[in-house]
Amino acid sequence: MPSKIFRCIRHGQSTFNAIHPITGIDPLHFDARLSELGHAQVRQSRAQFQELPFDLVVTSPLTRALQTTAGLFAGHRSSPTILVTALHRERVENSCDVGRLPAELALDFPTLSLAHLADVWWHADGVPDARGICVEPSAMVSARVEEFKCFLASRCERLIAVVGHGTFFHHLTGRALANCESIEWELADTSTDGGPFARV
Repeated sequence: MPSKIFRCIRHGQSTFNAIHPITGIDPLHFDARLSELGHAQVRQSRAQFQELPFDLVVTSPLTRALQTTAGLFAGHRSSPTILVTALHRERVENSCDVGRLPAELALDFPTLSLAHLADVWWHADGVPDARGICVEPSAMVSARVEEFKCFLASRCERLIAVVGHGTFFHHLTGRALANCESIEWELADTSTDGGPFARV
């Protein structure tokens, strides 16, 4: 069976990304949007994806990822299906990683199918810290990574773009991606040894 090829694309710079490295303090930008630089990064990156015949785009429901997806793939010549799934959402560590209700997201992204998302699709279990944030345990992220690999392996499409987040992609690939950076992966068929794996 031919291998699946997919490209991990980290979202453009968010307003959180712009501030936090400077101050070291969470600016409380819940579900942070793209910054002006982030929008520019998306515009500059768009051309490199237009020639690739993607079958499917899988995107996180966090707004910065949805904005990146819209900027990169709206009007794409291959008209790939766009699937929003919370499985590869970012690890909840800061305000930017806390999402919004699907009904709120639908107001900003009316062309996307969002009704299948739970009202609270981000991690919200446990005792909140002083910011009101329930930090997601690393073990839960690792479990999501394995589930996400199985999800990708189950898809019939062969060329898949995955728009997501730095920490999740680091767990998935071992690589630290800059904003709007992308890497290509091959998802190998490992049905004989119990599960999928991917390699850069």
